[in-house]
Amino acid sequence: MINEVDISVVIPLYNEEESLPELFEWIKQVMAANDFTYEIIFIDDGSTDRSWEVISSFRRQHPQVKGIKFRRNYGKSPALYCGFRKAQGKVVITMDSDLQDSPDEIPELYKMITEQGYDMVSGWKKKRYDPLSKTLPTKLFNATARKVSGIKLHDFNCGLKAYRKALVKSLEIYGDMHRYIPYLAKNAGFSNIGEKEVHHRPRKYGKTKFGIERFVNGYLDLMTLWFFSKFGVKPMHFFGLIGTLMFLVGLISVILVGVTKLHAMYADQPYRLVTENPYFYISLTAMILGTQLFLTGFLGELISRNANERNKYNIEEELS
Repeated sequence: MINEVDISVVIPLYNEEESLPELFEWIKQVMAANDFTYEIIFIDDGSTDRSWEVISSFRRQHPQVKGIKFRRNYGKSPALYCGFRKAQGKVVITMDSDLQDSPDEIPELYKMITEQGYDMVSGWKKKRYDPLSKTLPTKLFNATARKVSGIKLHDFNCGLKAYRKALVKSLEIYGDMHRYIPYLAKNAGFSNIGEKEVHHRPRKYGKTKFGIERFVNGYLDLMTLWFFSKFGVKPMHFFGLIGTLMFLVGLISVILVGVTKLHAMYADQPYRLVTENPYFYISLTAMILGTQLFLTGFLGELISRNANERNKYNIEEELS
């Protein structure tokens, strides 16, 4: 039987051998000062430096340390997913390994989950030590995420977060969806999401592993998540509606083109063949596209009806 601990600290990392010893000692001091039982789960995302050797040395001296090493670099979302599967703490804390997140925030985050009843608490780095090229796109990204998700958070992508255990066991994070964990939590039924202003520290070692492309990918992922949350199990409601409207617009337009020609013929006015009218081809194209969209929704509905996850629901309690 696996013993539950107070806190699981999940730390994804990539080439952070310099920062790991300092981070580890800092976390230990915080846990000892607050008398927490804990485990620290390091997920080495295919590092090419000595990061795994450093983690292994921690494990030899401290049984609270656990580790997962990927054969190659998969990304932060797969690392968090594997860390969540392994975590056994009542409260799960995630933080980055670059020392920009402060372990001193852990006790207050823990209280917000256990005493204030939050399902999840996201950090907010109000004062950031990042260049304008990073902070400005981040503000735009967060504003869009707030609008689409309806969750009033200032910093969706802050690595420092706290979760109730039941929440992390309900999440399936893939691709780059770690940016939208609050949105995923809301879709899973965990709507009590809080925010805590946290201290952001300047990077002490190495350099950032993320480029400007993450903001472009972030918007695409947000649109994907929005679509699946709205129409994931009912694609016909989206494609079928748009397809039907487009087909009807095309059909009405074709009829108008034909009626216009007949009226001109009977009124002895000059007219041209229907096939010489550009509106005829525009209308025909609309009807074809409408039919294709309708069929796309129909096929999506067939796939959805045969999906194993179609009737998977998050049940909080059950009496029988």
